[in-house]
Amino acid sequence: MSGMKFPIYMDNHATTPLDARGFEEMLPCFKEDFGNAASRFHLLGWRAEEKVEKARARIASLIGSAENEIIFTSGATESNNLAIKGVAWKYRERGNHIITCVTEHKSVLDTCRVLEKQGFEVTYLPVDSKGLLNLDQVRSSIRGNTILISLMAANNEIGVLHPIGEIGKIAKHAGVIFHTDATQALAEIAIHVEEMGIDLMSFSAHKMYGPKGVGGLYVRRHNPRIKLMPLLDGGGHEYGLRSGTLNVPGIVGFGKACEIVCAERTEEAKRLLSLRERLRKGLMNGLTEVYVNGDLEKRLPNNLNMSFAYIEAESLLMGVRDEIALSSGAACMSALVEPSYVLKALGVPERLAHTSVRFSLGRFNTEEEVDYVIRRMVDEVRRLRDASPIYEMVKQETGPPVPPHPH
Repeated sequence: MSGMKFPIYMDNHATTPLDARGFEEMLPCFKEDFGNAASRFHLLGWRAEEKVEKARARIASLIGSAENEIIFTSGATESNNLAIKGVAWKYRERGNHIITCVTEHKSVLDTCRVLEKQGFEVTYLPVDSKGLLNLDQVRSSIRGNTILISLMAANNEIGVLHPIGEIGKIAKHAGVIFHTDATQALAEIAIHVEEMGIDLMSFSAHKMYGPKGVGGLYVRRHNPRIKLMPLLDGGGHEYGLRSGTLNVPGIVGFGKACEIVCAERTEEAKRLLSLRERLRKGLMNGLTEVYVNGDLEKRLPNNLNMSFAYIEAESLLMGVRDEIALSSGAACMSALVEPSYVLKALGVPERLAHTSVRFSLGRFNTEEEVDYVIRRMVDEVRRLRDASPIYEMVKQETGPPVPPHPH
């Protein structure tokens, strides 16, 4: 445990630590190069604009787009809102039907619900017990008035990957605009917007070792050109799609983060998969009645969402909070609150959903940390189970077993 720092951070789906290389590149923007990128009549403005365009080029290189197809936003929530509302409002005369999925991020689902109140129709596709979409259902859901398909690249809770390239082909064949929320995916898996037929793509710097408060939206400009109605009115920044003074330091850090991902992602994904499997096997070997939520193959290499039967996830996380930073797979504050809607969509029984924990490994995690987490989690689950009257009854075969997991 010589080199370990506590708490061990395994909540990288919530946010990633800022890579020092990005921080170093951001620093001058707070001091000598503090200009506004929209100031066109002096050197400080030109320098800021130059840095912004360099970042734009780095991001475009990562996803295979043109530089002028990258729009800077405050983060993925804004990007999702701009993409979905922007299409809905701009193409309303063409149609009013949108297709999405029940396991999307709240910034997609809540945006769609707002649009429903405005007269739009939304189809929420189901997933199977592993969190996977049925492509035939995607096809059959398309109508004559469908204007947008919005389906995420990777799920933020269970890490399951949707077949974005296949969905892109379906959308292209039907002449429907395709948006994907790639926020959780881009740091770990390659996404090429041209090859995959993506028309709009949301992403965020702080999920890929960049700073918080800055994100991007890819907007296709040819074959076909996608038009959006902006959310914000003002000075016409970002090709008229996102008015407001640009966050130059954040954008610089974002660009550097993308450059690092571009260079290191392939090897890093292999390392993370090895750590993830070490963690999974260690927990499953150390405990009984532990279940993985979501497909294990079509999955981000750094994600592990597990249910630990006969305990409450909140109690487990509280028990290790000084040593390990984790999230509950069931997004709830107590047993009285509804469990994660993602796990419910998979058919995970409510009692098991309340026992779920999300591990999300990252660039700075080590084998030593993984081994420590295994030991602590196994000890804490055993301690909580030993204190549980229900678990004692189950051991003696006099109590109710946990309902079967859909895996």
